[in-house]
Amino acid sequence: MNNTFQEFPFVPVMEQVIKQLEFQEPTPIQQQVIPAVLDGKSVIGQSKTGSGKSHAFLLPLLNGIDEDKNQVQAVITAPTRELATQLYDEVKKIVRYADKEGKWTAKLLVGGTDKQKMVEKLKQPPKIIVGTPGRILAMVKENAISIYSANSFVIDEADLMLDLGFIQEVDQLLVRCHPDVQILVFSATIPQALQHFFKKYLQHPVHIKIADEISPETMEHRLIYLKHREEATIIAEISKVIQPYLAIIFTNGKEKANELAASLQGKGIEAGLIHGGLSPRERKRVLKEIQNLRYQYIVATDLAARGIDIKGVSHVINAQFPKEEDFYIHRVGRTARAGMEGTAISIYQSEDLPLIKKLEEKGLVFTYVDVRDGEWHAAKPWNQRSLRSKQGTDIDKEAWKRVKKAKKVKPGYKKKLQQEKEAIKKRLSKSKYKKR
Repeated sequence: MNNTFQEFPFVPVMEQVIKQLEFQEPTPIQQQVIPAVLDGKSVIGQSKTGSGKSHAFLLPLLNGIDEDKNQVQAVITAPTRELATQLYDEVKKIVRYADKEGKWTAKLLVGGTDKQKMVEKLKQPPKIIVGTPGRILAMVKENAISIYSANSFVIDEADLMLDLGFIQEVDQLLVRCHPDVQILVFSATIPQALQHFFKKYLQHPVHIKIADEISPETMEHRLIYLKHREEATIIAEISKVIQPYLAIIFTNGKEKANELAASLQGKGIEAGLIHGGLSPRERKRVLKEIQNLRYQYIVATDLAARGIDIKGVSHVINAQFPKEEDFYIHRVGRTARAGMEGTAISIYQSEDLPLIKKLEEKGLVFTYVDVRDGEWHAAKPWNQRSLRSKQGTDIDKEAWKRVKKAKKVKPGYKKKLQQEKEAIKKRLSKSKYKKR
């Protein structure tokens, strides 16, 4: 295991870049991915956003660029323009620090830009291509560029690529690459649907999975029971007691996100909305407004929030509890970064209890609360709730057994039976309480 960047066999110019980047120690994903990429191996890397994944592949890829070959040597794909632009910015920074302007050429290929101008810019093939699969494929089909010469092909955020339907375009790009191309796949989660894709293209890849830190110590986790209320009503109450720099409100799906954003706006909370169903123009507008700090609250779906880099998140609110523990960890991982404090507030229902129990068994500490009249109130934990509910059911059954049923049925007999049952139930409850 390499604990310093000096232990990696980088060329001198890359050692200079690492100093300029002020990197001290490689992160866990970098410790394992960098040697494998330098060895030319294909890699499936699994780690969360913010783990240093981008530089785990960018540093070794640019380390291998041949200045004398005037052809595409590395293709880096990302599912959204925003993610592709972030990667391109990092590539440009490395090129600048390496003082290789004009030698290590890179081009960003994403939608929303003039195709003809892009074709003109590609007359001199860049050594590094960064972009979205759709736009790169369009340029390849226009014969504006060839990627057959690429030594390496990166698929970043592969699960998001799959969910947004771009994996078919990645597939079409890979059939236009050299059969021996090194393929580097990175994903926060590995859905079953990606396994078929892996089998088709990756021969004996190195699997690297970095176990997620379940939660930073600087994060607080609060749980609020939904009861018979609406999520928007509870979130409106929460907004009276928190002062977020920026809060992301997660929902399970686009329809719920639309509905919740509309409900919150109806309650006077101006909330931004981000999900995969927005048009590129609308998405760009909302992102600009988020960057200009117009919103304190953003309603988002899991995958859309992963597809953008939102800085300064102080609170995560789960309007609906996620269905898998990985999603809970990735959602709350949006806050309490770099040693900062953060708060995760989740609205839960009885069907969420098995997942809550799993998370508690993994070491997460939840505080059970309610919020009303502009104040937090302590609430009973779910296990006490279910115990009380079970005891109530047992007393109910016992009370019914003790009710004397008349042989002859008279008008109003059901009401009388119910009244008698309630009276017996009260007596039973009192006697159980005294025994305690």
